[in-house]
Amino acid sequence: MRLYLLFFVFHTLTLQAQTRFYVAPSGKDTNPGTLALPLASVGKALEKARTAPQQTVEILLRKGTYYLPETVRITPQTSNDKSLTISAFQKEKAELSGGRKLALHWQKTTGNTWTARVEGPPFEQLFLNGKKQILARYPNYDAKAHVFNGTAADALSDQRISRWKSPEGGFIHALHQGEWGDFHYRITGKTNGKLQQEGGWQNNRPAPLHPSERFVESVFEELDAPGEWFYDRKTQLLSLIPPAGINPETATVVVSHLKSLIELTGSREKPLKEVRIRGIRFVNAERTFMEPYEPLLRSDWMLYRGAAVFLENTEQCRIDDCEFADLGGNALMMSRYNRKSAVEGCHFHDIGASAISFVGDSSAVRSPAFRYEEFVPYGRMDLKPGPKNDRYPAECVAANNLIHDIGQIEKQSAGVEIAMASGIVVRHNTIYQVPRSGINIGDGTWGGHLLEFNDVFDTVLETGDHGAFNSWGRDRFWHPNRQTMDSLVAAHPELIRLDAQQTVIIRNNRFRCDHGWDIDLDDGSSNYHIYNNVLLNGGLKFREGFYRTAENNILINNSFHPHVWFKNSQDIFRKNIVMRPYFPIGIKEWGQEVDFNLFLDQAALEKARQSGTDFHSAFGDPAFVQADAGNYQVSPTSPALKTGFQNFPMNQFGVQKASLRALARAPKLPVLLDHRFEESVQELVWLGASLRNVQGLGDRSAFGLPDEKGVIVVNIPKGSLLENSGLKNGDVIRTANQEETPNLGRLVAIQQQVNWTGRMAVTVIRNQQTVKLTLPLK
Repeated sequence: MRLYLLFFVFHTLTLQAQTRFYVAPSGKDTNPGTLALPLASVGKALEKARTAPQQTVEILLRKGTYYLPETVRITPQTSNDKSLTISAFQKEKAELSGGRKLALHWQKTTGNTWTARVEGPPFEQLFLNGKKQILARYPNYDAKAHVFNGTAADALSDQRISRWKSPEGGFIHALHQGEWGDFHYRITGKTNGKLQQEGGWQNNRPAPLHPSERFVESVFEELDAPGEWFYDRKTQLLSLIPPAGINPETATVVVSHLKSLIELTGSREKPLKEVRIRGIRFVNAERTFMEPYEPLLRSDWMLYRGAAVFLENTEQCRIDDCEFADLGGNALMMSRYNRKSAVEGCHFHDIGASAISFVGDSSAVRSPAFRYEEFVPYGRMDLKPGPKNDRYPAECVAANNLIHDIGQIEKQSAGVEIAMASGIVVRHNTIYQVPRSGINIGDGTWGGHLLEFNDVFDTVLETGDHGAFNSWGRDRFWHPNRQTMDSLVAAHPELIRLDAQQTVIIRNNRFRCDHGWDIDLDDGSSNYHIYNNVLLNGGLKFREGFYRTAENNILINNSFHPHVWFKNSQDIFRKNIVMRPYFPIGIKEWGQEVDFNLFLDQAALEKARQSGTDFHSAFGDPAFVQADAGNYQVSPTSPALKTGFQNFPMNQFGVQKASLRALARAPKLPVLLDHRFEESVQELVWLGASLRNVQGLGDRSAFGLPDEKGVIVVNIPKGSLLENSGLKNGDVIRTANQEETPNLGRLVAIQQQVNWTGRMAVTVIRNQQTVKLTLPLK
């Protein structure tokens, strides 16, 4: 009996060892992979997992950093169709690095510059003691600069280029001229003082470079500031000006190496199933902005189809409780066919491009077009509804993630990007500090997405004409020529839902955009239901499209922006709270219903009724319960309730995972720009300048005014946004965007409607003369 028990215990331990493999930085790949004798690499653990007798296998990583020599690729063949989990052991900090750790022999050369020889492949990111350093650049890095951490109009001047002896290998970075994303070029040579270069394929709306928002990097002559470095590929010499307090001889030095750390890939015939990656930290992937890109249909996006963690042809795979940091390109991508796979509870920060992407293949799209100006003629159009094949993500989830400080080099990026996909759920994510949108849907194929309980703010920080949520809908019916498009949909209305088959639902979110719209449905975006959202600053825009319903939303300090609607659009805007008049552009018909809304004042309501809308709407103080604490539910006496508005929860926005919620920031809550604000505020710092209201007959006399209305510019300090705007101390602002500005409150309220343009026309009285100016808003 005792021998039987010993045999049973031994057999049980053997089975456990064969289905659970341990890996540690101090391990050896000749070990069996037990807790006492761990393996050294994930690759070896996968080999052992493949031949394990059980169908459920765990690979457990002990704490430490694993420098991957090559991308870890998991396929149905390597997993042998097992249910596989790779996770950190008991929440230890296990880190997979796409970098190389270097042992260098430093020499101090001129000034404070150190040099060391680095053999092996070239690199574009350098980390000292875990902190990313600055690749030599002009202008120098400025943490406060709002575009590319510093730009200059003379970055490519003849005078500056003349200083560069051998600039090949350097990079040119710039915003799109229209601020619709970015462009990047590699310098390939210099002849007769002129640069040769390649690149510019990163944006799907070709245009010249922005005249001032540009910078250059990886040019030796620009190595001139602490923390900067340069690597000469010819001599293999690394030059570094160390940051204060860092001794290169004792610092841990890591350089980027791999573009992709882990790839989960199956085939259409045999998808990869039930692989879970949990509790791992992914770091130090290489930059990818010069890799080959592809257009995402007619959206503004070009895309590098790759990421630090990449999934393609998967089913029911999960990435959860992971951290993604210091990555040069996309962090996580579900590409082409993926079904019921998810990314949950992860922290994304310091990312070169997008955090999470769900991107299908254009082969699944019927009659695809790939540029804004392209169109497939009706006579050659595939008129079947829906997708052509199943090479796209569907029923996948991004939930409970914290995403911030992304798009650090690639500005046409998003916290969550959805393109050529169906039924994607984006729930309870907190997204902020992004150069463009927080969440972007690139087209109408094939809808059915659910976006709920997200908290998205500090968006469109480096670009323009966009939103915290943005969408395009340049589907089969859409044509860049409005007359052609009008006639086409009038004759063939069935085209509208051939691609946008299922309704996209956007509900119970909180959005804030200070340089655009909170929700921006652009260029034909169709088949949306938008309700129970709090929009904190930028309002709601519907550009031409069909079958959009927005109801029961709260638009703080802003309003509804309908632009160039179609005849018979079937659009609905009802039971919303707005705090400014509507801002229509090119509207001849107002859709199916615009009514039962609450305006702040009678003048705004009457203006709407003159357009033939809102005959059952009301005006008055919405009576928010506690606006200064972010609770915009209305009190029982609110006139909003009489229009049909219903309260909804205000405490469920954003990430709910406790550890991430403790790290997450919250949006800045706005001061309500209502009559109380206009009556109470007398002085204000606006765009960096000190302003005050005109007060009494004394000001009227002193400034030569026809009445006692206007805003006086008291002081424009150096470094403020208005320093070089043409505005001067002593000017009195009388109108903004062709609307009177009797006081500061009205000036700030008017700014809300034009924030997306980045500029605002004003008239001022200066020395009793009227002067027209255009002020920058960012």
